[in-house]
Amino acid sequence: MKLSNTIFASTALASLAVLAPSPAFAADTPAASAPAAATTLSPEDIQQILARMQSLEAEVASLKAAQATTAAQVAAAPAPVAAPKIDIPGWVKRTSISGKAFANVSSIDHESDGANLGDNGTQTELKRFYIGVDHRFDDTFSANLTTDFRYNANGTSKDVLVYVKKAYLQAKLAPEFFVRVGAADTPWVPFAEGIYGYRFIENVLIDRTKYGTSADWGVHIGGSFAGGKVNYAASAINGAGYKSLSRSSNTIDLEGRVSVNPTKNITFGLGGYSGKLGKSSDVTVTQHRATRWNALAAFTNSRVRAGVEYFQAKNWYNITSLASDSSSGWSAFGSFAFTPKFAVFGRYDWVKPSKKINPALKDNYFNVGLNYKPIKEIDLALVYKRDRARNGFISTSNGTIGGLDRGTY
Repeated sequence: MKLSNTIFASTALASLAVLAPSPAFAADTPAASAPAAATTLSPEDIQQILARMQSLEAEVASLKAAQATTAAQVAAAPAPVAAPKIDIPGWVKRTSISGKAFANVSSIDHESDGANLGDNGTQTELKRFYIGVDHRFDDTFSANLTTDFRYNANGTSKDVLVYVKKAYLQAKLAPEFFVRVGAADTPWVPFAEGIYGYRFIENVLIDRTKYGTSADWGVHIGGSFAGGKVNYAASAINGAGYKSLSRSSNTIDLEGRVSVNPTKNITFGLGGYSGKLGKSSDVTVTQHRATRWNALAAFTNSRVRAGVEYFQAKNWYNITSLASDSSSGWSAFGSFAFTPKFAVFGRYDWVKPSKKINPALKDNYFNVGLNYKPIKEIDLALVYKRDRARNGFISTSNGTIGGLDRGTY
């Protein structure tokens, strides 16, 4: 073995010596000069080269062994353990819970004919608190339950009252048609609230003056056409509102609405109501049928809201009276957002509750304020309200307003 290594090394070195120029050639000696002698290595040099080659062979073998060991370890390693999968029931995925609260800190000055009434002062109030549960059975059927918490402001008690505001089963057969059975939104008030945008400040015109309600028990239908530009809603209801599950022995009340959006920012609405307001079982005197017409026109975009609402009613507060009466009123509202977080708003209502029985009675209401929205889900507002009824009384969402001469809330 040693001899053959020596012969190989000597041959390689001899080849290199032939390619390398000799000292005589580098010095430009004549071509006829004798050829230079080949360079030779000592036995010690050859031994060092052989030792280095053996060391490199050992390193290569070691790397191959390490590579084989690593591959074996990877092949033998257990598979990574997957995170445990949480199996969420389907009914949970199809159920959503929502909430909404109207709370305020207010200072009230309530007078009647110059005398202060018992609800004056400064206090914190929970005006409304809703909890809603929506469940979708499939693409057609769904259900909703919404509770309404409020404090009873009847002058003698502040107990918490809990109502079922909405409880219905819905079948949505197409964008053009859905049907709800139970307590659900009535056609006009929720529609007007969506346009107004400041329900947390005050109820809309007919809800504030109690010429309409936001929900009632019955059968409700609705839908939209032309890509949402035409909307309609209609209800056959008990007539007493969601707070009273009364049974009307003779008739049911009917309410409907049609609204049109000729452009993205413009809305026109027209609505009507006819019925006994849940009092058809009170057959004590001649009864009237209450009727109401509503109209609304508004412009809304991301910064501006401006609109006007009008209603005309007949025999609303005198169902069981022999005398006939009529009412009318209008509301103008507007708001402007300086930034996505800050906006100013205002509204004015004028109502004539009794054109025949007490034509001198009038109600004037207005509010003005500044709204701050720190995040999308929260509105904080500083607002001033005033409600005045002259020459009589009117029942509103803020209590009974008025006096024989004047009344201020």
